[in-house]
Amino acid sequence: MAVRSPTGVIGTRRTPWVRPGTGTFIMALLLIVFGFWIFAPIVVILVNSFNIAGINQPTEWSLENWRIAFSEPGIFTALRNTFVVYIGYKAIGFPIAILIAWTLARTNIHWSYGLEFMFWVSFMLPGIATTIGWVFMLDPDFGLVNVAIGYLPFIEHGPFNIYSVPGIIWVHLMGNTISSAVMLLTPAFRNMNLSLEEASRVSGASNLRTMMRVTIPVMIPAITVVFMLNLVRIFQSFETELILGTPIDFYVYSTKIFQFIRFFDPPLYGSATALASVVLVIIAFIVPLQRWLTTRRNYATITGSFKPGLIDLGRWHPLVFGLVLFLILLLTAIPVLILAGGSFMTRVGWFSSTPTYTLSHWQDVFANRFFLSALRNTLIISLSTAIVSPILFSMVAYVLVRTRWQWRSVLDAIFWMSTAMPGILSGLGLLWLFLGTPILTPLYGTLYALVLVVIMQGKLTSTQLIKGVFLQMGADMEEAARVAGAGWWRTYFRIWIPLLMPTLILIGTFNFVIAAGTTSSIILIADRGTSTLSLLALDMMTSTVGQDLEGAGIVSLFMVAQTAGIALIARKFGLQLGVSHTRTAREADRPTGSTAPAGAIH
Repeated sequence: MAVRSPTGVIGTRRTPWVRPGTGTFIMALLLIVFGFWIFAPIVVILVNSFNIAGINQPTEWSLENWRIAFSEPGIFTALRNTFVVYIGYKAIGFPIAILIAWTLARTNIHWSYGLEFMFWVSFMLPGIATTIGWVFMLDPDFGLVNVAIGYLPFIEHGPFNIYSVPGIIWVHLMGNTISSAVMLLTPAFRNMNLSLEEASRVSGASNLRTMMRVTIPVMIPAITVVFMLNLVRIFQSFETELILGTPIDFYVYSTKIFQFIRFFDPPLYGSATALASVVLVIIAFIVPLQRWLTTRRNYATITGSFKPGLIDLGRWHPLVFGLVLFLILLLTAIPVLILAGGSFMTRVGWFSSTPTYTLSHWQDVFANRFFLSALRNTLIISLSTAIVSPILFSMVAYVLVRTRWQWRSVLDAIFWMSTAMPGILSGLGLLWLFLGTPILTPLYGTLYALVLVVIMQGKLTSTQLIKGVFLQMGADMEEAARVAGAGWWRTYFRIWIPLLMPTLILIGTFNFVIAAGTTSSIILIADRGTSTLSLLALDMMTSTVGQDLEGAGIVSLFMVAQTAGIALIARKFGLQLGVSHTRTAREADRPTGSTAPAGAIH
C-alpha cells in the first residue's frame, strides 16, 4: 500500500513479519513425512511406468510399458479376476454378516457377547493359516474332507477342489470377510431404537418382515459405510490367490505383479509398473465414491426417546444358535485343529501311509535354518509395531483433535487416502524408491525397512480409534497439569497415556496381529535374512522345487500361537490398566473424614 511520509516521500507500508509458531513447524513436519511416505511410491510408479529400463539402469523413456499393459491379455484378465473374486465373496459374505449382526444385536440369542467376541478371534487368525487349513481339508487329492467322503459307498472321489475360483471365494469367506463386517455392524445394530420394530409388529408384520422392511432400511447408512470402507480393499488380497490360483494359472492383480517381478528373469519391472498404474487410475475413481457415500446424511437411531430391547426368537432359537455356533467353528476352531492334526501325519490325507503319524515334519521345521530366523524377525517386527504404533499415532490423533493448527484436515485426508493403496502396489513403489535412491538403498532388505512399512500400515485404524477417545475426554485434567507447571511431554505421559492405556493396548494387539501375518506389503522388499513366518509359510506353499504342505502348516501354527498368546496377555493387562470404575466407586462411597491407609499420600 502506498503512503506519504511526513517528508512527502511516497513509500510502501510493509506488513510486519510474523514468526511461525511451533505448531506450524510440527504440522509441516507431519505433512512432509506422512505425505512423502504415502505419495512418493505412487509418484515413483507413475513416472517409471514410462521408463523401460530396469532399476538402477540408465533411464529410457518410452510408452512401451503402457502398450504392453493394453495389449497383453493376461493383464486385463488379472484385473477381471480381481473383481470376480471380490464380487463373489462380498455378494455372499456381506448379507450373511448383516444377518448375523442383526441376530447378535437385535434378538435374545444366548451368549450374544461371547459369540460376537469369537468373530473377533476369527478376525485375528492369520489369513495364510486359514488358507493352509482349508487346503488340508479340501485339496482334491488328499484333503481330509474329500478323503472322508471317498469312504462312502458308491463315491470314488470327494467333490471339492480348493484350487478353483469357488475355492478361493470360500477361503475368503472363512477368512475375515464375514467376521470383519460382523465386528463393525453389530454395535450399530445395538444402537437402534426398539420402538420402530415394535410399531411394525403391532401392525401385524412378522419378525422377518420387520427386519426386511424396517430394520435393514433404517440401518442402510451404517451398512453403506461398512461396505464402502471395504470397497477400497478390493486390491488388497494376495496370499490366498497366490497359493490357490497359481497352480491353475488364475492370477489377480496382486499376484500378476508378483509374477512379473519374481517369476521372470530378468524381472519385468516395466510391465508390473504399468499394471500398477492402471490400478491407480481405477482407485482414483473408487476413493471419491467412497468418500461421497460415507459422508452422506444418516438417520438418527438414538434420540431422547430411545428404547432398548430384544426380539424373541421363540421356537427358532435353537436352530439360529446352532447355525451361528457352527459358522464360528468353521471360522476358528476347525482350521486350527486340522492344521495341528495334519502336521503329525506322514502325508496329510494319506491314512494308508506307514507310519501314518510321525514327528519328522516338526523335526524338519526346527532344523530349517530359516525357521528360527523367521521366528525372530516376526517377533521383532510385531513387537516393535505393537509398541511404537500406539504411541506414535496417539500423538498424531492428539494433534488432530486437541490443537487448532492449520492443515489438520489435510493430514487427516492423507491418512484416509492411504487406505486405498494396496500392499503389493506400495511394496512395488518402495522397491523402486529403495533401489533407485542411493541414500535409501542401504535400507533395502533390512528389518528397519520392514518395521517401518508395517508400522505405517496401521496408521489409519490407530489414529481413528484414538481420535474417538480424545473426543470423549475433557481438557480439565490437562489444564490442571499445565497450571501446576508440567510441560507438554510430562503432561502427555503422566495424564493422557494412562487414560488412553486400554485403547493403546487394543491398538497394539491389533497391530501385532496384522504385523505377524502381513505378506503383500513386505514380500518385495524382504530377503532371505529378513523373511518372516508368513513369508516362510508362503514360500513353502508356492516353491517351484516342491510344496512342503506339512511344514507350512507347522509354521502357521506358530503364527496362530503368537497372535493368540499376545491377545490373551493384552486382555489381561488391559483389564488391569486404565480407569478403574470399581475402585472409583468404592472410593466415592468411603465416608468423608475416614482414615486413609498407612502410607497413603494426602
